[in-house]
Amino acid sequence: MWTCKNLWKKLAPLARSSSTLCRQNARGVLFNNERRLPLVPQAHMSSGTPGSGGDNNLYYLLVGATCVGGGFYAYRTIKGDKERYQERINEIASRPNKVVPEQPITEAPGEQAAETPQEIAPVTEDAPVETPEVTPIVEEVSPEVAAVEQEDPPTTPEAEIARESVVEPAPEESVGTPDADPVVKSGPMPTEAALVARSVPEEAVEQPSAPALIEPSVEPSPVEVIEEPPAPVVKSEPTPVAGSLPAETAELQTTTETESAAEPAIVAPAEVPASTPVEFPSHAPYLLIGGGTASFAAARSIRARDPGARVLIITDEPDLPYMRPPLSKELWFSDDPSVVDTLRFKQWNGKERSIYFQPPSFYVSPQDLEKVENGGVAVLTGKKVVHMDVRGNKVTLSDDTEISYDKCLIATGGIPRNLQVIERAGEEVTKRTTLFRKVEDFKALDKVSRDTKSITIIGGGFLGSELACALGRRSADSDLEVIQMFPEKGNMGKVLPEYLSNWTTAKVKSEGVAVITEALVKAVSFKDGKVEIKLKDGRVVKTDHIVAAVGLEPSVELAKSAGLEVDSDFGGFRVNAELQARSNIWVAGDAACFYDIRLGRRRVEHHDHAVVSGRLAGENMTGANKPYWHQSMFWSDLGPDVGYEAIGIVDSSLPTVGVFAKATAKDTPKAATEKSGTGIRSESETEGTASSPVASSTPEPPPVPEQKDNYGKGVIFYLRDKVVVGIILWNVFNRMPVARKIIKDGEEHADLNEVAKLFNIHDD
Repeated sequence: MWTCKNLWKKLAPLARSSSTLCRQNARGVLFNNERRLPLVPQAHMSSGTPGSGGDNNLYYLLVGATCVGGGFYAYRTIKGDKERYQERINEIASRPNKVVPEQPITEAPGEQAAETPQEIAPVTEDAPVETPEVTPIVEEVSPEVAAVEQEDPPTTPEAEIARESVVEPAPEESVGTPDADPVVKSGPMPTEAALVARSVPEEAVEQPSAPALIEPSVEPSPVEVIEEPPAPVVKSEPTPVAGSLPAETAELQTTTETESAAEPAIVAPAEVPASTPVEFPSHAPYLLIGGGTASFAAARSIRARDPGARVLIITDEPDLPYMRPPLSKELWFSDDPSVVDTLRFKQWNGKERSIYFQPPSFYVSPQDLEKVENGGVAVLTGKKVVHMDVRGNKVTLSDDTEISYDKCLIATGGIPRNLQVIERAGEEVTKRTTLFRKVEDFKALDKVSRDTKSITIIGGGFLGSELACALGRRSADSDLEVIQMFPEKGNMGKVLPEYLSNWTTAKVKSEGVAVITEALVKAVSFKDGKVEIKLKDGRVVKTDHIVAAVGLEPSVELAKSAGLEVDSDFGGFRVNAELQARSNIWVAGDAACFYDIRLGRRRVEHHDHAVVSGRLAGENMTGANKPYWHQSMFWSDLGPDVGYEAIGIVDSSLPTVGVFAKATAKDTPKAATEKSGTGIRSESETEGTASSPVASSTPEPPPVPEQKDNYGKGVIFYLRDKVVVGIILWNVFNRMPVARKIIKDGEEHADLNEVAKLFNIHDD
């Protein structure tokens, strides 16, 4: 290296001058007016003034020589380093053999402990009685080994495991076993390789060092001093005697008799600790977020189109997928006192069923989802998805675990809204308020209805009116007072025409409910053991419990982390007609704000929509690419005698046309379910089809004057720009396919009385 540096110092001035002259010549030529660079005559290339062609050749020669010299120097340096590294490795590998002759001397205290117990006393005096550390004893016994380890630690994995095993705590049952004496005398003492590298399995089997230290347990005095310190060595070098081993290690050695005894010493520390069982797969081809109706419908649709599909449903509820409508309907009319526990109810037709879609045996265990041969549906309960990485195709759960997916469905549903005046009222009011949505809410409200004397329902929509009728029916057999209040003029005033809303209000009152209309809540407080509700018009209502049924807020917490769009007008995840939010992400149910190819942008919060949208999303997740065209329906029952089904946009602010007829005994929800055989009417109605509307052949009865006091059965048409966009079938059942066909056609109708004939409302 020094030679190259001196050579460069001598040649550098000449190289710099040559380079400078070359640049000056080139610059002068470039500024010359001639079009071509002048060529130097051939005779001047080999000789001439400094800076001519000869100097240039010399400069190139020097640069080339420098490069060659640098490359040669780098090659020699790397080669020398490699040789020195190999020598160092060989030296390290040969060290255990160098100290073998001295091993008996360094291990003398251990050997004497095995054959002459009376000489252990000096060793036990040096070791502190109360210190369970093993390291000081090893350093005293083998200082050369300690020096070698400090200078150059073992580089093999076996050596690292052996070193770690020395400081592990020892099981109590491995201490004080006198059966180790024959083992110690059966062979020579272990070498340094057995203590550090464990490179000779035969020595580890025949002469472990642990029994040599345990042997003094025969003597009363040394036992208390050396009983605990050598225990880690026993675990790192098990003896052939099973009694001197931990239970797990002894079992390992029994099952591997043909293997070296040194191997259990390496395997045992890694396999003895019980590992946490995997409760869910790390990857799911189909991942469904949410455990409601939409998720179950999607899972069923996926499995129908892809029989071998593996579907994982994640829900933050502790229950398997179940239907929500019975929570506010049939369950309240059950005579079974254990209905709260069994969650089985009798439908209007008398048949009994459970609110759960399928029993637990239908589902695959989450930990077996990846192993099951033909796929299946697994449900991971009690887990909430808190973060979604759409680029990495994975989600993060509330316990920070991650699950990746190929295709994902978001069916998170919604969260019941609450009034701000209730939220600000304090803890006493909050714990006396129920937001009705889940199974737990039904159980809690059932208990409240039996333990309190007054319940006030705030809200006049579907849920509020259903709960009012259900609790009112129960109040007939108890002293329970049921109050319903809402800001509209009548029940379901935002949905039904005013005349029908007033009739419904009278129906609810007949069930024993005190209805307060045009009630705007101003403040809520807790006084004298009662919840006090103050209205804006000065009225005050005192009650024991409040049920807030004021709507649903779509659950869109994942929108921020996933970068998904939330609709500013309707709420919910904004998706296209195929229910897609991204190329491999779909949304269904209450949380989806979808594009209806017939009615435009919408968001629907009903059971049948969850069924329809979930089924469509599942089909599209398997490649169907179908748009949303199958209009979902919804229904509400005010007990077993009055019910209605609706489809499309039903808004009381739209113009309506109602056609009614006299009802008969078969025009009730109870009679309808007895005829159809199912209480969840959407499961049968959504499968039906209808042909183009054709007028009924039944002769039209004489015109009936407007019925102001009783609306037995009929059809209400909702119009927008003279086109039917919504239909309510009032106590008319099993005609939903006809209504769906009318909305799908989107035609103007000059006489809706003729269209009403399609529903056969005048038939007996």
